[in-house]
Amino acid sequence: MEFDFVIIGAGSAGCALAHRLSEDGRNSVALLEAGPKDTNPWIHIPVGYFRTMGNPASDWRYKTESDPGIAGRSIPWPRGRVLGGSSSINGLLYVRGQAQDYDGWAQMGCRGWSWDDVLPCFRRSETWEGSDPDGVRGREGPLSVQNSRLSRDIVDKWVDAAEAAGYPRCDDYNGVNQEGVGYFQMTMRGGRRCSSAVAYLRSAKSRRNLHVIPNAHTEKVMITDGRAVGVCARINGKMTEIRARAEVILSAGAIGSPQILMLSGIGNGQHLQQHGISVVSDLPGVGRNLQDHLQARPVFKTRLSTINIETNNLLKQGMIAMQYALTGRGPMTMAASLGTAFLKTEPHLETPDIQFHIQPFSADSPSAGAHKFSAFTASVLQLRPESAGHLELQSPRMEDAPAIHPNYLATETDCKTIVRGIQIARQIARTNPLRAQITEEHAPGAGIAMDDAAGMLDWARRSAVTIYHPTGTCKMGIDPMAVVDPHLRVRGIRGLRVADASIMPQIVSGNTNAPAIMIGERASDIIREDMRAAQ
Repeated sequence: MEFDFVIIGAGSAGCALAHRLSEDGRNSVALLEAGPKDTNPWIHIPVGYFRTMGNPASDWRYKTESDPGIAGRSIPWPRGRVLGGSSSINGLLYVRGQAQDYDGWAQMGCRGWSWDDVLPCFRRSETWEGSDPDGVRGREGPLSVQNSRLSRDIVDKWVDAAEAAGYPRCDDYNGVNQEGVGYFQMTMRGGRRCSSAVAYLRSAKSRRNLHVIPNAHTEKVMITDGRAVGVCARINGKMTEIRARAEVILSAGAIGSPQILMLSGIGNGQHLQQHGISVVSDLPGVGRNLQDHLQARPVFKTRLSTINIETNNLLKQGMIAMQYALTGRGPMTMAASLGTAFLKTEPHLETPDIQFHIQPFSADSPSAGAHKFSAFTASVLQLRPESAGHLELQSPRMEDAPAIHPNYLATETDCKTIVRGIQIARQIARTNPLRAQITEEHAPGAGIAMDDAAGMLDWARRSAVTIYHPTGTCKMGIDPMAVVDPHLRVRGIRGLRVADASIMPQIVSGNTNAPAIMIGERASDIIREDMRAAQ
């Protein structure tokens, strides 16, 4: 098989990139996905992430190595292994980040990635159904973004209490100002998930020049005389060579893309040689600069009914399913969180440094089931952690997942910020109208005082988990640790690019699905610009 472009990974960025590169009909595009088609009905029901995370049919089910920053624990890192990638199993939450995030990238040497450069890509990608007084939202894009179809009293009271505690209201955190409290926007069309596969591939499925190949597990990039000429992939169990006349583009995500590079001989030369891999390009930054958002999850018992109680028997579950089938509404349309807030832990900060995810339920993990008591969760995370980890090969076999070392809570600033976030969660919980509805703080619990920073940090280390935002492992930049340049070209190899969340030089201030889709959109512009310049 031979195509102009071969894209590895049909996730958030890969689907957008495949759609754009094939839309004018001039280029033949192959989009390879290691997982299956997105035919599992739970993928398309918003609350289905309870069923798809942890499911080997749709999730890579990665686990971190033991990490000293979280009390030596190893924790799950779900990543999508299906058409749509993680956008098919995530919590549907749509967050662009702060303009300062992207201006910071440009100041680090990534020209063409400032807020003014990427805003047109965000706008082009979305159809936003809400108001847009500042003219920064999109109205005609393939990705449907809408306000929640579900509300719960406990979340409304949390938002009101946060305002009463002195935090500003923000009706659109994806507008010109992120700061404030409000409600999440989500990638939904009607009452169904709008993954990147739904948004970008369904409208393009009739194109003769776009070939979507599921169950195609890429093992390495083929490189001849310093140029990527194709890939070796195992398709339905059979090893196949797929040639690229123009370029190979890795969009396999923050874990998959660096792993494929290393298996192809691109990475830290000494590390590759330890695994018997011939070094094609010695790039020490491959797999480094790993950044993620770590969430601490205060839980409060409440006298109001929450999802915990609304779904605690088969009869109630049947009624909820009937409501969804007849109306497309109800708890089955619930995203991972309903309420949110982007706040400053200190007044002198220029922009918010923490984010809340307010959930009208509580559980130890998405797949473990809700607690037996009525409660809500006020999850809080640090938006721009200083701590950075790395991943490395465990073997030269693609089937063996890389070793993931997140290096959480490794700096004083990160520790202070997560503690302050927990204190703010408690402050809001002690403010009416929310206070009157809380019967008990379940976690961290009354045994840890408000001013006990050491106790709160210890609780966070023992209980905090990822909120599923790994980034940065194929960093874009101009410094010696950069893996790709600002045109996303892998240093030292012609005809090879990376376009996904792994190229972020610094993690964005919020959930990462929307920025990953933007990266796919922006990559398509850059590739077409380079093609025109070469003519």
